[in-house]
Amino acid sequence: MDLTSTKYIAEAALLAADGPLPFDKLAELFSARGVDVDRDALRQALAALAEDYAERQIELKETASGYRIQVKRAVRDWLQPLFEDRAPRYTRALLETLALIAYRQPITRAEIEEVRGVVVSTNITRTLMERGWVRVVGYRDVPGKPAMLGTTKEFLDYFGLKRLDDLPPLAEVRELGPQSDPQSDFVDELAALVGETEPPPEPLPEMESAESSPNVVPIHQPEA
Repeated sequence: MDLTSTKYIAEAALLAADGPLPFDKLAELFSARGVDVDRDALRQALAALAEDYAERQIELKETASGYRIQVKRAVRDWLQPLFEDRAPRYTRALLETLALIAYRQPITRAEIEEVRGVVVSTNITRTLMERGWVRVVGYRDVPGKPAMLGTTKEFLDYFGLKRLDDLPPLAEVRELGPQSDPQSDFVDELAALVGETEPPPEPLPEMESAESSPNVVPIHQPEA
């Protein structure tokens, strides 16, 4: 099969899928029909598809779970009326909590409260877990063994990230100026994507990048 045909079939599959399509699953569509398309050729077809979209308002995006076709952020405001009836709206407090978990995972609820300076509502952590963006990844090896929270593959998919390394680098954010705040910057990014219901508060304290903790007792569960 030539490159153009491979590209068009891949495009159709991505449009028909109800979520990110893993590369292996995409390749299986061809093998199931007895079509010999090697993996390099399929990657070339995806690259060609991405190039086709370069001047359009849609793009091919690779996330943690696979590839998907999505609209570009530049036209998001134009399309907002299409999603208002079904898009959930989240509070600023929830988005700030999510940003802390994303950058400082694994992190406990008490550590989140220490940075934010306010109590983290149980409803916030419950909502994040029900949404599939956050999970318990272990327990801190201290008295009480508090749960450690981390993000999931669903979190990466929703925000168009392939891996945690794709989060906005804190060093780059700091270079924007002395008043820039990496946590608030990411919260603004989240708010722009999922909406918010509360006005933004004063900027939060500057965050350090996420580091592994020596006091973590891992739990055995499948990777998200």
